[in-house]
Amino acid sequence: MDKDVKITPEQLTKAMDPDYQKLLQLVSGAVNGAPDGALISGSEELVHDAMARFRQEVYEKAIQLRTQAAQAAFSPSEGQEDSTLER
Repeated sequence: MDKDVKITPEQLTKAMDPDYQKLLQLVSGAVNGAPDGALISGSEELVHDAMARFRQEVYEKAIQLRTQAAQAAFSPSEGQEDSTLER
């Protein structure tokens, strides 16, 4: 992969916004749904799991975006001469 092909934080933010909104809904739902007197124990595992999934999704999306950018920048004919012209 070309080291010069980069993605921006803005590109990743745009791509992840729906997932980020879903994460915030899950976290707020877990905290709001925790029983009285057990706020941490009643929500911590759900939030931890949601954050772990989100972390994985962000990493996968970043790799996908960079791969797509590299593919878009790649020109398969660059540097090759048209062999039909040499005949």
